[in-house]
Amino acid sequence: MKRNDSSIINQEKTEQVKRGKRIKEIRENELHMNKTELAKEIGISSQFLGLVEDGKGNLVYRSIEKLRDLSGHSADYILYGLDDNNIEKTKELLKNYSESEIIETMDFIKHFVMLIRNI
Repeated sequence: MKRNDSSIINQEKTEQVKRGKRIKEIRENELHMNKTELAKEIGISSQFLGLVEDGKGNLVYRSIEKLRDLSGHSADYILYGLDDNNIEKTKELLKNYSESEIIETMDFIKHFVMLIRNI
């Protein structure tokens, strides 16, 4: 195994642990549910939910979707910890621009980033 591969695996494991902590936080502090209750709602066993919360397992798409609907959090927040409000803030900022203006701006940003990387 290459050193870089090991680094990627460690990063993925760290993200898995963080994700588990977020899910536990949502379950305990927002939904006020025990493991059995949440597991039933999202279609998994309470034992597996325990593994997920301990960073030793991952939810499948359907369970993430159910947790998203139940909690009101975005999948981006559940999976990656990205601020739910950023999506809404971005939509609000962009609503006054046409699709073509947004695409042109994104193209400019891509070119700008490539220029910076080459400096």
